[in-house]
Amino acid sequence: MVVLAGSVPAMADDAADDDLRLLALGDSLIAGYGLPPEQGFTAQLESALRAEGWPVTVLDGGVSGDTSAGGRARLDWVLADEPDAVLVALGANDGLRGIDPDETRANLDAILARLAGDEDLPTLFAGMYAPPNLGREYEQAFNGLYPDLAATHDVGFFPFFLKDVAMVEALNQGDGIHPNAEGVAVMVENLLPHVTDLLEQAHGNTSGDG
Repeated sequence: MVVLAGSVPAMADDAADDDLRLLALGDSLIAGYGLPPEQGFTAQLESALRAEGWPVTVLDGGVSGDTSAGGRARLDWVLADEPDAVLVALGANDGLRGIDPDETRANLDAILARLAGDEDLPTLFAGMYAPPNLGREYEQAFNGLYPDLAATHDVGFFPFFLKDVAMVEALNQGDGIHPNAEGVAVMVENLLPHVTDLLEQAHGNTSGDG
């Protein structure tokens, strides 16, 4: 099995006090594996949001090689940065490793319950698709858990994080798995309306706190 791998990025710690703080929780697709920092997902997303007038800092909660279990295990760590909203994009490595979809479901269920329930944070959940070589039964179980959990926890949902990028040679690095800078730009463009909706919720929450 191919495993997404790379170095563990440091969390951003220089956000302006008056910025909204958006945590992007995921694996190498969030961490920007193989790309200079300014071309990675969090940097491109933050630039696009600021161009739309949003005073936001996107916190890089991506760890290359991470599974849903890894994301669940480090929730306390990433929440210490006190985000106002969260984008969750986990599970790609679960599929690549053929992890039991029931385990992936349990981990993502716990993550969403913590974020959208206990922490009451506006949350956008990005889905993943299983590799087709694992068979129809696995594919159906894996792909189906994302919309199910989004509905259960009543969170924003983007069905496929790599929409318009997966399997497109010109938008991926040489490994065929990780997006290049152009691929990341497509991901950001697709996600932008959903993320701005998320920030509208977060802005309403922070305004209400004041």
